[in-house]
Amino acid sequence: MNRDVEELGARVIHQWATLGPFDFVNVVEAPDNATIARVSVALGARGSAKLQTLFALEIEELLASLEQA
Repeated sequence: MNRDVEELGARVIHQWATLGPFDFVNVVEAPDNATIARVSVALGARGSAKLQTLFALEIEELLASLEQA
């Protein structure tokens, strides 16, 4: 999976095996939302994984955006 993600323009930062509704949690870094969307569609289209994508911001980035509002 790591190689596939990299070929699509992103990179796996962390991976965990989990117990519960999800078997694995992967933290993936991408340059933009379009890239991570491409990764999700490409991997999900295989039918071997069910994916959920969450967008994350650094706390400092969130605070800076709130100050600008």
